[in-house]
Amino acid sequence: MNFTKVVGWSLLSITVVALAGMLAAFSPAFASPAKLKVGFLYDSSMSDAGWTTAHNLGRQYMESKVPGVETIVAENIPETSEAQRVLEKMVAQGCKLIFTTSYGFLEPALKVAERHPDVTIMQVNRVQTAKNVGTYFCYLYEPMYIAGTIAGKMTKSNKLGLIGGHPTPVVMQLTNAFALGARSVNPKATLKVVWINSWSDPPLEAESIKGLHEAGVDVITQAMDSNVTTARTAESLGMYTVGNYVDSHELAPHGWLTGGCLNWGPLYENVVKSVIDHSWKSSVVVTSMKDGAIKLSSMGSAVPLVLRKQALDLEKAIKDGRVVVFAGPVKDRDGKVRLPAGQKPDAKWLGSMDFFVDGVDGSLPKK
Repeated sequence: MNFTKVVGWSLLSITVVALAGMLAAFSPAFASPAKLKVGFLYDSSMSDAGWTTAHNLGRQYMESKVPGVETIVAENIPETSEAQRVLEKMVAQGCKLIFTTSYGFLEPALKVAERHPDVTIMQVNRVQTAKNVGTYFCYLYEPMYIAGTIAGKMTKSNKLGLIGGHPTPVVMQLTNAFALGARSVNPKATLKVVWINSWSDPPLEAESIKGLHEAGVDVITQAMDSNVTTARTAESLGMYTVGNYVDSHELAPHGWLTGGCLNWGPLYENVVKSVIDHSWKSSVVVTSMKDGAIKLSSMGSAVPLVLRKQALDLEKAIKDGRVVVFAGPVKDRDGKVRLPAGQKPDAKWLGSMDFFVDGVDGSLPKK
């Protein structure tokens, strides 16, 4: 037996096996899963105690549920050409999915999506889609209707107020639902709307609330980015306040009534998973109280037990489908029928809401 040959063949076998192991370690079957980079475009701060805080909590929830995902966040981005620049930067950083979380981001999103057909964009609060652009929104007006019933019972002056950023369809939904809820229990209640023409302008928000207070308004709510200014200003003036997006009862320990809370997490989780497994298709995704994506926030100490029970019963009725907010007939404040009797609102109808219901006092842009 030639010992030299045996040793030689043995060494060669070991070398081949070792080399095969090294190659296997770098083959796709053995490599760690490729990360999906997901961008989140915010128009305000992640700590705004409002709209963006809710989205950011949803992002964090999604990260905890979907392994192998990396997120890139851009906050305080205006709804201008700056949004398009930041979106392009996210694409350059490797994002294959981007959530644009403010109404005015749609136009920049469509432009970027057209330039990058391999990138998926999900736009909030709009119904216009494209091949690689989907949209999503929630029925936040459902808890606002319930909050309206509480406000309608708690007001002593029958004068409610709302400060809003812009008269977008979603803001109109919140406004009308709040008014309808209030007037369902108190037909004398009216709602005065003041437009700030910005999603965030704390000094103007505070001055507007003071003006409403001087006009006799004793319950205030908002459709801005943040609960902070509304809640704190109302508290300082002895007004009741209704919040939005996240539970902010700590901002107004005496005057807090309730509000709506968003939970974007499950929606973000489902969208991300659908992009990963290539099942995503362009569509309008809608969530509601029934899905658990929205709920009534905590009720403040000022709310009597009887109203708490009534609110919780109404919340259950909405979840069960026994009560449908905006079920027809729906008339605008001029008496025109906007949704006939027997019909229920769909995403298209809701996404084009541009009118006030009876009892709402406020200006609207001329068409």
